[in-house]
Amino acid sequence: MSRKKALFLIGSPNQTTQMHQIAQLLEDEFDPYFSQLYYDGWQRQFYKFLLWTGGLDKTIVTGKIKAKADKYLAEHGLQNDFEARVFDNTYDLIVCCSDVIVPWPLIKKTKTIFVQEGMTDPLNLWARLVKRFTRYPILAIGTALNGMNNCCDIYCVASEGYARHFERVGVDADKLVVTGIPNFDNTEQVRHNDFPHHGYVLVATSDLRETFTPENRPKFIRECARIANGRPLAFKLHPNEELPRAVDEIKQHAPPGTLIFTEGNTDHMIANCVELITQYSTVVYVGLALGKPVHSYFDVDDLKRKLPWQNGGTSARRIAAICRGFSHFAGSGPAFLRQFDAEDFANVAAAEASSVEN
Repeated sequence: MSRKKALFLIGSPNQTTQMHQIAQLLEDEFDPYFSQLYYDGWQRQFYKFLLWTGGLDKTIVTGKIKAKADKYLAEHGLQNDFEARVFDNTYDLIVCCSDVIVPWPLIKKTKTIFVQEGMTDPLNLWARLVKRFTRYPILAIGTALNGMNNCCDIYCVASEGYARHFERVGVDADKLVVTGIPNFDNTEQVRHNDFPHHGYVLVATSDLRETFTPENRPKFIRECARIANGRPLAFKLHPNEELPRAVDEIKQHAPPGTLIFTEGNTDHMIANCVELITQYSTVVYVGLALGKPVHSYFDVDDLKRKLPWQNGGTSARRIAAICRGFSHFAGSGPAFLRQFDAEDFANVAAAEASSVEN
């Protein structure tokens, strides 16, 4: 009997590593394949137009972020079915990191599971206009309208707060299940690290200008210095930023002696800081989970309501259990979730505890 095939859609390093974790737990039953976000039909023509105009130059589907994803797949020996056009496979399951852009011809005939990547972009005025007057969430250029398509069978999300968020955006409530999300479900472990610095105020920047959002970076840097109030200050720059420009701005507007990091483990830096300043960054959840004072362009009280479930690092197993179970289920996603109850998650947790002991 031929093995089942699963397609995992990837993008940023965070999306890619999350999908890999889930895929590893399904390898006994599924042959895993991976693909950068897939475009087809009118989306493909729009995609080509944006490539031609440079509109995607700083996004996860091209340039150095796509190169990082391709490198990751190659280094781990994973099968790269780019845009699902390399292997000519028929897939039994598709696991999506976004539903803003999806392989429509495939999802119409294939079981699909959405996995929340991390923090969603703010529902700003433009995103609200796109939602109200169009059927194309891609026009929001970001993750603000993840869920608007409501096209996947099951949506695995980070927390009850995010379940309510996705419902407001457009996902049917009976498609939603809180699983937690890999990479953000076991924050306590980052306290044990070898990052050499301690006792500083950390600033984790966002790639606002690179994703066509206006920003007064000098003003932001000066505000960070005000918050630090004489304490040591450190900046960790977003990997998608134009680094020479960002570094020069910090040197010009931050206090002398400010540390600047363009690489390194951001979570470890957060674990060792005394206060965290962010813009629109998912890493704010690391600070909140560790009990750090945090600053964000988002409402911090709302972030606390949406804080990803800290379940001891079992999110990938929970999502894999849903993938496996739903692949054998004859009915719809909501029908599957109605019979996939707390006992099933308890079995996942028990299996995780057993694996740790062994």
